[in-house]
This record gives sequence, structure tokens and C-alpha cells, in this order.
Amino acid sequence: MNQDLTSGPIGRKLIMFSIPMILGNLLQQVYNIADTLIVGKVLGTEALAAVGAAYAFMTFLTSIIIGLCMGCGALFSMYYGGKKMKRLKQSIAMSFAVIAVIMAVLTSASVCWLDQIIRLLQVPGEIRGILRDYLSVILFGMLFTFLYNYFAFLLRAIGNSVVPLISLAAASVCNIILDLLFVIGFQWGPKGAAFATVIAQGISAAGVLLYTFVREKQLRIHWTDFCTDWGLLKEIGQYSVFTCIQQSVMNFGILMVQGLVNQFGTAVMAAFAAAVKIDSFAYMPAQEFGNAYSIFISQNYGAGERKRIQKGTKTALKISMMFCAVISVLVWILAKPFMWIFIDPSETEIVKIGVEYLRIEGAFYCGIGCLFLLYGLYRAIAKPFMSVVLTVISLGTRVGLAYALAPITWIGVWGIWWAIPIGWGLADAVGILYYRNMRKKME
Repeated sequence: MNQDLTSGPIGRKLIMFSIPMILGNLLQQVYNIADTLIVGKVLGTEALAAVGAAYAFMTFLTSIIIGLCMGCGALFSMYYGGKKMKRLKQSIAMSFAVIAVIMAVLTSASVCWLDQIIRLLQVPGEIRGILRDYLSVILFGMLFTFLYNYFAFLLRAIGNSVVPLISLAAASVCNIILDLLFVIGFQWGPKGAAFATVIAQGISAAGVLLYTFVREKQLRIHWTDFCTDWGLLKEIGQYSVFTCIQQSVMNFGILMVQGLVNQFGTAVMAAFAAAVKIDSFAYMPAQEFGNAYSIFISQNYGAGERKRIQKGTKTALKISMMFCAVISVLVWILAKPFMWIFIDPSETEIVKIGVEYLRIEGAFYCGIGCLFLLYGLYRAIAKPFMSVVLTVISLGTRVGLAYALAPITWIGVWGIWWAIPIGWGLADAVGILYYRNMRKKME
């Protein structure tokens, strides 16, 4: 089940390795989509707006943990590709302990300052109570989010992208069943949707954790692997911290945009909540393909296969751009039917706002597809700081333009929508220029 990405046909291996990752993330999106769909259809617009605001905050919070796990995953891939198994087990032991402590601090702080966080999000007064009920439950799923992502990135680092998919598939089915039971059957409201998600997250975490300890004997750690190797700690810090910053900056920017969207009222909030789910679902395969490409590069970087890295980069770019172009066309054509999945067709104003968002973003998916590849490339070749730079350019442009244009009466929310692809384009330009300059120096 584990794949060696340092040999064999590049295109086929990239595609076969990325497919389970793409399917896995699609299933992970089902967590939030199931909440949004059931809450929107059963509980109404206010509950949908509250869940949408919670999603933006939780995405930011979990991005810190996911970023730390993802950064460590790149390091695991390099050690595995270079056949440095002792170093691999030491990095597993030390990184797990560090991230576990960070997760505990984040969760405790969020629970203690929940009311202040809700005020910071600038949500309308009529939905603050709903948002608090939802977040007070969903925050306790952070432990499972950490466990699943840590062991999923570890398994992917050694070429196993199937087991994380199976765990998520079981969790997704459970999530939908429990959503229906808690929200419709028990009538627990948004809090019921939160309970369903937390239980499902626990199932996915248990699946990858048990498989790793039972089947992957080469990854079992001993107490002697917990050592004070400052060189290794520096490496872990370099990869995990920069990737964490990149992920959290990305989602902090999204959180700031959510705060701006909230100022336009419940209708725009509901449209944004539904449209963002569709948007994320549409370009998510390109994001996961970028992550698969990053693992491919990491293993080959650890093995010293520089020519294979160059060939893989060209192949990955072709595949990603072709996929993004097809998705752009589909989202443009089907924007309104997609909105109807979450919003009742009678809510014409909300549907109209969501369609406008989707058609603007959907026209430029090639831009974010290229950006995901650049993130993966720099993370994999020991230049994670460059991923942070590109994220700051992309999100800085997005937030700055949104806050500058939205207050202008004749532009309004359109300024928020257009700021996003402009940010993608600027970051792509900088990332490509840096890569070309780096290649010339290497040659």
C-alpha cells in the first residue's frame, strides 16, 4: 500500500497517489457541507449564517494544527526518501509531543475567550447565541483534528494515501447519519450538527492512529527516540513553523474577509457561507494534487533525484492546469444550481449574490491551482519561508483590496469578490519569477 515515489512513471504515480488524497479531502468537505445543507434547509437562514461564521473561525484555528502537521510531513517524506529511518522515528516522537502541547493551549484559550472571539467576528446580534452554542461543542473536536491530520500526513509521507481515505469515508457516513439524527430527529439545532461533526472526527482519528501502530511497524517509536537533539528540533521547527504560519496567515486573511462580509448583513453572510463551500469544493482537488506533488518532491529531494524533480514539476503543472480549466467552465455554467443545493430557490437575493461570487472566483481557478503547486514545491525543497511570502502576497492583496473597495458604494461586495483572484495572480507571478531565478543559480 506504501508507494515509493522516487522511481517509476511520474505522471501515473502522481495521479494514482493524489486520487485518494483528493477523495479524502472531498469527504472531509462533506463534514461541513452536511452541516451547511441540513442546517440551511431545516433551521433557516440565521442558523446557516452562524454555521458559516463558525466555519471561518474553525478553519483558521485548525489551520495552525494542520500547518504544523503538514510541515512535519514534508520532513518525514525527505527522511523516508533518503532511507534515514532512525532520523524519521526521532522526528515523529519529537514533533508529536510539540504539536500536542500547542493543540492543548489553542483549544483551552479558545474555550476561555469564546465570547471575545464572537465579538471580534462582528456577527449580528441575532445570531450570536446560535454561534456560541455551535462553537462551544465543535471546539472539543480539536483533539481529533490533530490526531487525524498528524497520522494522515505521516502515512502519506511514506506513500500511503489510501488509509486516510478509508478513515474519512467511515467518518463521513457517520457524520451524515448523526446530522440527520441530532438535528432532525432529536431537534438539537446547530449544536446537534456540531456533536455529529465531533463524533465523526473521532472516528477518522481512531482509524489512522490504530492502523499506524498495528500495521506500520517501521514507524513504531521507542522512548529512546524522545531525545534533545537540537539540530533535529531546529529542522522540525523550520518546516512546521513556516508551514503553520503559511496556513494560519491564509486562514487569518479569510477570517478578516469574513468579518467584512458580516457587515453587509445576514443575506450576504448566508450567500457567502454557501458559496465558499462550493468554491472550496471546486478547487480542493487542485489543492490536494499540490499536496501530493509536494510529497513527491520531498521524497525525491531526500533521495537526491534532482532531474526527476524537474520532470515532475512540468508534469504536475500540465495536469493541474487542465483540471482547473474544466472546473472553471463547470462552475460558471452551474453556479445557480449549485447555490440551490444550500439555499431555497425562493431566496432569490441570496442566490444572486452567491452566483456572482462563484462566477468571479470560478473564472480564475487556474491561478489558485498554480499557487498550490508553488506552495508544495517550496515546502518540499527546504524553502518553506517562500510559501509564507506567497501567502502574504496573496492574502495581503485580498484583504487590502477588499477593505479598500467594499466601502465604495458603487462597488460594495464586488470589491471583496474581485480582490481574491487578483491576489492569486500577483502571488503566482512572484513565485514563478523566484523559481526561474533559483533554477538559473543552480544551473
